[in-house]
Amino acid sequence: MTAPRDLKYTKSHEWVRIDGDIATFGLTDHAQSELGDITYLELPEVGGAVTQAEPFGVVESVKAASDIYAPLDGEVVEINSTAVDAPDLVNKSPYDDAWLVKIRIADPAQASNLMDPDTYDQFAEESAH
Repeated sequence: MTAPRDLKYTKSHEWVRIDGDIATFGLTDHAQSELGDITYLELPEVGGAVTQAEPFGVVESVKAASDIYAPLDGEVVEINSTAVDAPDLVNKSPYDDAWLVKIRIADPAQASNLMDPDTYDQFAEESAH
């Protein structure tokens, strides 16, 4: 799957949608396919802080448990409780229904550290080998 063009990406396979001062995070299609059937999500509480490149949650699958890393610094303003209750949504709809958290961005300049879709597609292809 080609990475959606309206998102930014991390080397740890999270996606970011920026809308004003709010950023929405999720796991990429590449991440969910590498993990296999996702069985559990642990996300931070609303009001908590996340720090770029630091873990903010956990995803578990039939294969492994992995940390989920924050693409940007900020304060959590919303979590996707639907995805927590039905973690297999990440497998079915990683870019739409299975967003994970929304944050209020603390430092917009950090977005320059994220990958564009073409760079991410190449990175994901190389990391799959």
